[in-house]
Amino acid sequence: MEIIHLKNNDIDKLKWDKCIIRSYNGIIYAFSWYLDVISSDWEALIVGDYDMIFPIIPKQKYCINYLYQPLFTQQFGVFSYKKLNNKIIEEFIDAIPKKYKFFEINLNTFNKIDSNKYKITQKITHEIDLISPHEKLTKNYSTNTKRNINKAKNNNLKILKKIPVKEFIAFKQKNSIFALKEKDYSVLKNIISISIFYTVGELYGVYNSDNQLCATAFFIKSHNKVIYLVSASSEEGKQKRAMFLLIDTFIKKNSQKNLTLDFEGSNIESIARFFKGFGAKPCFYQSVKKNKLPFFVKFFKK
Repeated sequence: MEIIHLKNNDIDKLKWDKCIIRSYNGIIYAFSWYLDVISSDWEALIVGDYDMIFPIIPKQKYCINYLYQPLFTQQFGVFSYKKLNNKIIEEFIDAIPKKYKFFEINLNTFNKIDSNKYKITQKITHEIDLISPHEKLTKNYSTNTKRNINKAKNNNLKILKKIPVKEFIAFKQKNSIFALKEKDYSVLKNIISISIFYTVGELYGVYNSDNQLCATAFFIKSHNKVIYLVSASSEEGKQKRAMFLLIDTFIKKNSQKNLTLDFEGSNIESIARFFKGFGAKPCFYQSVKKNKLPFFVKFFKK
C-alpha cells in the first residue's frame, strides 16, 4: 500500500471532504474547513485517490518538528469508506515523515493499533444513543441527575437556542475552568460561527429570571453524531443546576432521532460521573505517541 504525504497546498480539499462524507468513521473534526480553522498548515497522508486519509497537524519549537492533537479535536486517525484493520492503521502511523521526532495523536474509535513501536494509551469518551423516546432515556438517568434536573426546573430558568456567538465567547472567557489563550478563543469563535453557517452547530443558553446567562453549551454534528464540544457555567448556574437542565432539554429535543450524543470525555472521574448520570456509556479510543527527541530534550509543550 502506497501512502503519500501531502503538504497543505497540495491537498485537494474537495476530494478530501468527499472522502470524509463517505467514510463510515467520518467525524466533524476531519472536514477540511474544521482543519483550516485549527491549523492553516495541516498536512495529510493519503492512499489512492483519497480512498484513505489521515490528517496531521505540524508545529515547530526550538527547531524541532513535531505533531500534536489541537484543542477542540478529540479524535483524528485514518478515515475511509473502505474497511480498515490494525495493519492499515499501523502502516499509516509508520508513514508519518521521519522529520517529526515527536508526535502524540488520538485515533478515532474505529482505529485500533497493537504495536510495541509506539506508546499506546487508551482514552475514554461517553456516549448516549438518542434513538429511544425521552421517557425511556430518562430511565437510565441516575437518581442524583433526576434530582438536579428537578431542582433546576424549580429555579425559574429559561433555555434559549441561537444565542449570540459573541455572548457565548464572553461568558466562556469569564467562566472557563481551564485557562485558554486568546488565540484559542479566536479558534473557538470561528468553529462556532462556521458550523452555525453550515447548520451543523447549535448554541444553547440557560438564563435566570433576570434574563442573565448562567450556563451555556455548544453542540456540533456530523455522521449521526452530535458532540458536546464546549460548555460553561457561572457560579449561579452551578448552584441552580442549570447544566443538568440544559443537557436534559437537548436530549429531549433530539430523542427518537438516529443520533449519538458524544460528551467528548472524560478520564477525570468527577466529570465522567456527570456524563454517566445521563445514562452515557464509556467508549474507548487510542492515543499513539512517539518520542525520538534528542536525549537532552526531556519534555516540551506545544
